[in-house]
Amino acid sequence: PAAAMAVQVPLWHHYLQAIRSRGARRAQDFQRAENVLLTVLEHVHRQDPRFLVDYSRDLEAFQFALRTSEEPLHVEVPLRVDADALLIEEVGAAEAGDGPAPCRLGVSREGARPERRMADDVLSVSSEGGAGCRGHIAPSKVLRVLKDLLVAAVVHCRHQGLVTPGSLNADSLEEKESHLSLLVSSGWRTIRFNIVPMVWRKLGVPALERAQWMHGFPEGSLKRIISQEAALVPASAQHWRVSTDYLLTRLLGALGSLPGHRLDGLSILDRVNHESWRDGGQSPGLTFSHLKTVLLWASTLFPAPEDWAELQGAVYRLLVVLLCCLATGNLPHFVYPKRNLLSDAGLDLNALYQRVERFASQPEASLRIHVTHLGRGPPPRIGNGVKALLQLPASDPAYWATAYFDVLLDKFQVFNIQDEDRISAMQSIFRKTKTLDGEEC
Repeated sequence: PAAAMAVQVPLWHHYLQAIRSRGARRAQDFQRAENVLLTVLEHVHRQDPRFLVDYSRDLEAFQFALRTSEEPLHVEVPLRVDADALLIEEVGAAEAGDGPAPCRLGVSREGARPERRMADDVLSVSSEGGAGCRGHIAPSKVLRVLKDLLVAAVVHCRHQGLVTPGSLNADSLEEKESHLSLLVSSGWRTIRFNIVPMVWRKLGVPALERAQWMHGFPEGSLKRIISQEAALVPASAQHWRVSTDYLLTRLLGALGSLPGHRLDGLSILDRVNHESWRDGGQSPGLTFSHLKTVLLWASTLFPAPEDWAELQGAVYRLLVVLLCCLATGNLPHFVYPKRNLLSDAGLDLNALYQRVERFASQPEASLRIHVTHLGRGPPPRIGNGVKALLQLPASDPAYWATAYFDVLLDKFQVFNIQDEDRISAMQSIFRKTKTLDGEEC
């Protein structure tokens, strides 16, 4: 096995190099497409100053460069509102851990002067609002106003030669329930942007304030992210909700500041997912968002820097969490763990599990990027029976802990940890699982 390991190390690094060599080009394509979009949004703002342009988008560019998959990118368009004049009414309390409660955004009659501009075109007036409420800001009305402004802005920017010919077409603008979707061409790549109206809210996000999030993230970064304003985005025609995408992208950015191969592991799995598990993006399957959630969980389950020091080991820390989620049919949302991100994804989890397990057992075939890398790969790392072991957290959530995942790493021959406490904790779990269903796992 030691010789096999030595052969594989360059393979992982070659694969990562191939992804990185495209990353710079992808970042440029993103920058060009985003510049076109910002030009359009600046004209939207000139037509209607209630819609602001958010230029603080470095994290989206950073995330785009990590990815191989071509999923739509979110662009938030903040609505200028006096936060103090907002009346936030939660609609039915969300179960703790189940997801953010939807809310209605009322506008106070006592509002400061800018609120007078919050005209009826975005307000829905109902008798439920009470005497102090002028009406509620309705996402459906905001989207309709924003769509008309965007169409006019696209036409204006094209006629005035403000954008590259062929980069924009107003016909590609689609209205969805919670966002508008627009295609922007950047050289040979076309990027779909989901344009999401957003309202800043001063309150933090209570679900994030549990201490367990502090493991595995840079000191102070979580506190900083939690204490920032929350972004409210459309949940339905009348309701808003806290945007967790916004939070999770910032958490990913915080992980990027740590030494080690966390983000490299994510990049590698996103590429393997796109090329192998989704047949070059032709088949339904996991999204970058799913894999990002897997990394966030892996970072809290494996908080020690030595877990991420070596590239192959970093990828396997993501793989054991992903395999466990596929085997149990449950990928918990990172901020609202009772919400299962796999439940409404419409995926064949069994077929997907088989593909991911095959990769984890013999990754070499998927990592070969050139004909010269062909040749006989090492034997499979695992035998049968690993799925029963992976399903344990479904029957006993106490298994969702570092020692259990250490056992899985050991199964895949990538444990490599010297810490004696971790080794003994892992061994005690191993002894418990050895008798699983009366047979060795």
